[in-house]
Amino acid sequence: MRRTSCFTAHVSSSPSSALPDRIHAAKAAVLAETALLHRDFGRAETTWKSDGTRVTAVDVAISENIFRELGRVFPDDQYFSEELANAPEPIPVTARFSWVLDPIDGTNNYVTGIAHCAIALALLENGVPIYGVIYDLSRRTLMHGGPGFGMFDGERAVRVKTAPPAAQSIIGFHSPFDKRFAPHAQVIAANFKLRGLGSSTLHLAYVAAGILDGTVDHNVKVWDIAAAVPLLWAAGGEMAYLNGEVFPLKRFDLKMGRIFYLAGSPGMVATLRTLIQPI
Repeated sequence: MRRTSCFTAHVSSSPSSALPDRIHAAKAAVLAETALLHRDFGRAETTWKSDGTRVTAVDVAISENIFRELGRVFPDDQYFSEELANAPEPIPVTARFSWVLDPIDGTNNYVTGIAHCAIALALLENGVPIYGVIYDLSRRTLMHGGPGFGMFDGERAVRVKTAPPAAQSIIGFHSPFDKRFAPHAQVIAANFKLRGLGSSTLHLAYVAAGILDGTVDHNVKVWDIAAAVPLLWAAGGEMAYLNGEVFPLKRFDLKMGRIFYLAGSPGMVATLRTLIQPI
């Protein structure tokens, strides 16, 4: 299959089954790739991209397989993936429905045999994430949901933790690409318990599932969070972007800047805002 940065077509009017059909197809498409994900876990050969991040043949194969299957059923949608060929310019989001995929979030973990990694597929309507499907390799669990549909960890409906922030609260933290943000780890550790799993997608999805109390990240791009954002919203959580709003997504840009955000229950986000300041 020829690698492209997106699959684009004009939008036609959608029937009332537009969302249920896409949600069903999204879950099926992600689950179809889990055997490949597990087969090469810890032994996939890796190369390095120009931005200093890893990519494997598994990333590319999952992207192509998922978009081939979805594109067959929904040819009028747009399809965006981190791991398909670079586009020279940002691509405008013009279709009513678009998809944003991170075929393996946590590639460093994946190639070194650390199980916290995930396939993350987001469905957007008019640039806003409305449903997310995330396969958590570490727990062999499909997480999925969106506003109006609920948030599910496997088959179990879940919500964000609502207990007031406390010293026992657990906060996900991704080692920052820009080391000016490193002191934030000390701030979090001084007030809460800190966990760094190496997967931004899972940090945010685990907040939605009530596994983590909150998360702070400086590293992410849109494909790292798009699938987990609707899970968080469906589960009663909030996000606070500290360097500019992300959604609705107007264009897909592989060279976009990194996103700095806080997430958790409304109370946790309010507390994190008082502790974590933009630099």
